[in-house]
Amino acid sequence: MMMGKELSEMTLEELWELFPIFLVQHDARWSEYFGEIEAVITDLLTNYPVKSISHIGSTAIQEIWAKNIVDVMIEISENADIEEISHILEQNGFIKMSDEKRRISLNMGYTKDGFADKVYHIHLRYTGDNDELYFRDYMNEHPELAKEYEALKLRLRKQYEHDRDGYTNAKTEFISKWTAEARKEYGNRY
Repeated sequence: MMMGKELSEMTLEELWELFPIFLVQHDARWSEYFGEIEAVITDLLTNYPVKSISHIGSTAIQEIWAKNIVDVMIEISENADIEEISHILEQNGFIKMSDEKRRISLNMGYTKDGFADKVYHIHLRYTGDNDELYFRDYMNEHPELAKEYEALKLRLRKQYEHDRDGYTNAKTEFISKWTAEARKEYGNRY
């Protein structure tokens, strides 16, 4: 299809075509994959003020279908240089996807031929910017809600197969609602 073209040369539409939304049954290996990448990140950032490295996203919610992509949140202390830490990750094979003021997203496992066997999304954040932890734990503690979330994702996957932003936006209301409930229930757990 787009052989030979580097990812950086592709349009957003070409990228979405190459990397469609697809869901697979829960895979117990996802927690192993997280452990592998956690060890790599810990080693790379040993001299930086990393507060925590957490498995987040749907692959961290038990028994639901998910994209075969392991999401990892790295929380760093407020006095850390987020750009410097991102640069260290980029020098070691991670690709920067987006860069906001206090958030940087990177990935590993995207190739010009499609997804690699193991794919990771890295969410680099300052400590406390961690709603995903609340959502993850709330879903794991309320399996009936996790199944509702799975059903929503399964409904949306075909409609937004080649529109990642649309897919993400269509899940926002559900995620926000239950994250707010989790924050009420858990307080300052993290």
